[in-house]
Amino acid sequence: MAVDTYQVEKEIKSPSVTRAGITLRAIVLGLILIIINNYWITVIEVRWYALDGTCLPLFVTPIFILFVLSLPNLWLRKVFPRVAFSRAELITIYVMVVMAAALASHDLIQNLFGAIGHAHYAANESNKYETLFFRYLPEHLLINDKLALQGFYRGAIDPWNWRILSVWIGPLAWWSLLLAVLMGMMMCMNILVKKQWTEHEKLVFPLIQLPMEMTSETAGRFYANKLMWTGFAIAFAIGLVNGLHTLYPSMPYIQGIKHYNIGQFIVNSPWNAVTRGGNGFQITMYPFTIGLTYFIPLDLSFSCWFFYLARKMVQVLGAAMGWDAGARNQFPYYESQASGAWLALGLIIILASKSYLRSVWRQAFSRDGSGNPAEAALYRKAFYGLGIGTLLLLGFAHRMHLAAWAAIIFFSIYFILAIAITRVRAELGTPHEIYFVNPQQIMVSLLGYNLLGPANLTLIWTMYWFNRCYRSHPMPNQLESFKMADGAGVNLRSMILVVAIAAAVGILSSYWSNLAICYRDGAQAKCMGYKWWVGAESFDRLRDNLITRPAPEPIRMTYMAVGAALVLGLGRLRSAFVGWPFHPAGYALAVSYAMDYFWFAIFVSWLIKLVIVRYGGMKLHNYLAPMFLGLILGDFFIGSVWAIIGPIIKTQTYKIFI
Repeated sequence: MAVDTYQVEKEIKSPSVTRAGITLRAIVLGLILIIINNYWITVIEVRWYALDGTCLPLFVTPIFILFVLSLPNLWLRKVFPRVAFSRAELITIYVMVVMAAALASHDLIQNLFGAIGHAHYAANESNKYETLFFRYLPEHLLINDKLALQGFYRGAIDPWNWRILSVWIGPLAWWSLLLAVLMGMMMCMNILVKKQWTEHEKLVFPLIQLPMEMTSETAGRFYANKLMWTGFAIAFAIGLVNGLHTLYPSMPYIQGIKHYNIGQFIVNSPWNAVTRGGNGFQITMYPFTIGLTYFIPLDLSFSCWFFYLARKMVQVLGAAMGWDAGARNQFPYYESQASGAWLALGLIIILASKSYLRSVWRQAFSRDGSGNPAEAALYRKAFYGLGIGTLLLLGFAHRMHLAAWAAIIFFSIYFILAIAITRVRAELGTPHEIYFVNPQQIMVSLLGYNLLGPANLTLIWTMYWFNRCYRSHPMPNQLESFKMADGAGVNLRSMILVVAIAAAVGILSSYWSNLAICYRDGAQAKCMGYKWWVGAESFDRLRDNLITRPAPEPIRMTYMAVGAALVLGLGRLRSAFVGWPFHPAGYALAVSYAMDYFWFAIFVSWLIKLVIVRYGGMKLHNYLAPMFLGLILGDFFIGSVWAIIGPIIKTQTYKIFI
């Protein structure tokens, strides 16, 4: 079924929207909130391992901050209209907080601190790190000072002295350079595809529905809507009851909201094969997932849960036929299927945009003056940016001593995945945890040890930290920021500048937060959410590769081809038949870990929406939309409240997710 966006989309397309400047006060407040929010994220995710708000496609704490700002702003609009924030200002602040949060998140800079000192601190005779790969490590990117590492892992040390700080400046500066280049190139790509995706194809951007509605010039209607507060109250009540139970176990608990293991009831073979792999076989009823899924096209939400169950049935078939027998048999090789599926998805998106990109190139470098000169200049800068960024990446790789051909393959895979994730977010808005898919595993499977060699293997696994899961990937957040700028009447060039400023401050504030918290409490001593597993995965897998010396595996290549073929086939069928219910992105998501947490909540929301649209039409769908936005807002609000209470009372409180 075609798209069903809420009424926000009408505002975005409205010709009455005027271009608004970005004010100094909005930028200053945004910078202050970046520092506060990034420290808050680090406290709750690294120190207390609570909330996991940056694991979701719509970040939790920025929505909470926007809610806290927008409610009193309604009063200011009535009483002191000249003092009140405009929609453009609120969107500017929100975008800045989101972009910085993407860097402070679960899957980026937190991961960096999980890996940057792991190899040298964890090395011992048992794991053989030193003998196997120390001579290949890029020491300018890692921490090897024993005193600095002991303080970091054990805590109770002030990091703000030159002896400690000087150890970190060099490696963090190098990683900052890499992040800046990657994010700059992402921005250039988004500039090039924005018009095609937002104006020509009119992708729906489901994840911007809530912040756009909260900041609307008519936001009073949203906050006065009883259905919205009904959804808010339901989610808030669930989080409150379960949160109180976490603190006081004698109080009641609402089962099934978070993971409920239905696999425990499936004990007979071959059916018990559904419990293997990933998170077993569980159901969830997260209110925010039900709310978000309401704004996802029906064909995709159907595809997500359908292909997840199909994945489980294939495991049952494999167990019945004995195809999963043997210690090393990993039938049905979902990590390989997922890799093939996401690579194919990215390549399809790139190839489908080929003619449009050619026209953009002609517009950028045309000498006849045709087209919009300002737009042409922006496109030209984007192409130059991609060229300069490519040279800088090759220079970064050369400084690491990574072979140029290996660097080209590595970063090509990275950007293909980034484009695929961005498109999925823009079109569908679903969670995109693709833990099985990353350049390291793809290169090892396709090229093997002999072609890559120990040095290249060491260097690509050193960069694993920004390739784990991709849940908080910056590129889709950038494009969503550009789309919100259109709706708020903000000039695109101004929004690009805002995103760049937020990224710079986001990197620095994330570094400061992680160093302050880990040196105070100890990464291993008290930090319950310290990402030690990122370092372990990076260097344990490297160690295993160096010991086993894997060759390219035909079986993995075959299943990778199967994943790619299924995506290509589903895409062709979707183009050929109107109403074809299976979306290729649904298959890619279902076989790559993303659906383990969400499939049942997506099913519930899909079923509710199907009934509403079939029997009430889009009129009823739009009428009820505020209630589902309220589910998201209420869940995020109570989750954020517990994330404030937890650090204050110094205990781990209720998490609305996981």
